[in-house]
Amino acid sequence: MSETYDVVVVGGGPAGSTAATLVAMRGHQVLLLEKQTFPRYQIGESLLPSTVHGLCRILGVTDEVAAAGFTLKRGGTFRWGRNPEPWQFSFAMSPRLPDPTSTAYQVERSRFDEILLRNAARRGAEVREGCAVRGVIEADGRVSGVEYDGPDGSRRTAYARYVVDASGNTSRLHGRVGGARVYSDFFRNLAVFGYFAGGARLPEPHAGNIFCAAFDAGWIWYIPLRDDLTSVGAVIGPEHRAEVQRDPRAAWRAMIDACPEVRTKLAGVPSATEPPYDQVRVRKDYSYWKQSFTVPGMVLVGDAACFVDPVLSSGVHLATYGALLAARSLNAVLDGAVPEERSLAEFEARYRREYGTFYEFLVSFYDMQRDEKSYFWQAKKVSAVDVTETAAFAELVGGLLPGEAGIGVRLAGSAADLGAAVDRLAGADDRLNPLYASRTVGETFRQGRNLQEEALYGEPLDDTAPPVPDGLALAKDGLGWTL
Repeated sequence: MSETYDVVVVGGGPAGSTAATLVAMRGHQVLLLEKQTFPRYQIGESLLPSTVHGLCRILGVTDEVAAAGFTLKRGGTFRWGRNPEPWQFSFAMSPRLPDPTSTAYQVERSRFDEILLRNAARRGAEVREGCAVRGVIEADGRVSGVEYDGPDGSRRTAYARYVVDASGNTSRLHGRVGGARVYSDFFRNLAVFGYFAGGARLPEPHAGNIFCAAFDAGWIWYIPLRDDLTSVGAVIGPEHRAEVQRDPRAAWRAMIDACPEVRTKLAGVPSATEPPYDQVRVRKDYSYWKQSFTVPGMVLVGDAACFVDPVLSSGVHLATYGALLAARSLNAVLDGAVPEERSLAEFEARYRREYGTFYEFLVSFYDMQRDEKSYFWQAKKVSAVDVTETAAFAELVGGLLPGEAGIGVRLAGSAADLGAAVDRLAGADDRLNPLYASRTVGETFRQGRNLQEEALYGEPLDDTAPPVPDGLALAKDGLGWTL
């Protein structure tokens, strides 16, 4: 059995659903293949405002997401850095994005992802669940489709002008795109995580905030998904791998017990027994990027392309933003507005840049934590980023050279800038957020802010220049590029 489409999207998570929806909205024929049947479990997620008020508005699911009853999130609360007291990271940083657009949600991914997938079908994409993609078809030096198994086990073929691999970190297809995955030694951590049937909440108005606390072995996230459900995970160094492999649940509880700020919030609270939240899970080697995100006929988005570190909750933002960029580039080519090579180069340059800004921010964020006795935190200093990784990162973001005049100095400057801004929080009043004036924070959230302004006003209000040199202009409907 074979069929032909303009675009085949592999994977129905946020990246795949976003890409499929936005290409279908331009009137192109799209097939989305998802190996599981939704709803399905994914680790619970703490979203950023750019996803809620930017991407979701562009997709047309703002009201549906708001009506789902997800926990409202105004920012993050951290026990991190030199200050022994917790401090707040508020999203209310820009006068152009006032409340309520300076909020986000803590979401159960099974519910959030299904909203996006069903929306893709409503917007015109053909969605097929229970379809496992076996590999890509190649002809004349380009990818021209995929082979997959239908729900009944029958072997099928779908031809397309483009394939979008959004199949996640376990992608079987990403190897078809040139270059290897580059794994970050700096962020080479383990995450062991599970769920509790409740837990204490922060005082209002921050009760829905994600809470992150550093401790000797690493740091812990504490995400209030519902009144009766809290996601708790420990991010620790690879030296704990044997301990975690031996008994994940025991290791998870030991890490919680070692972090007083989180332990006290869970006193007397039982672990969740509601499937699928009754399990303790482990993730490792999750910080990486591909040397290339494109090959003729195929693009990578979401975790198939890159992932960095969960401390700033950037995963869904990077995945959906990358999918938005891919959809704009594919639409521009399919519509004949921009040549393929130029359009895909725009996608790759913007996507790499956004990943690079978050990587730089997170290196700086780790550098703020001061613990001279901790092996984990001594290995998470800017000075500990090795030359190999800075060289690879410089290549990723485009032409910067490691060393005294390059990326090493830039990372150190970003760390100092961010640390100084956080230090100023203690003396700030409610009308002024000193983080907003920080170059590092402003640059990290720049494209997220622009995305929100595009959704609300049709285009960024002030920052209208493309984020990459000689970049393409955004089409009037926001779904493509123009020369």
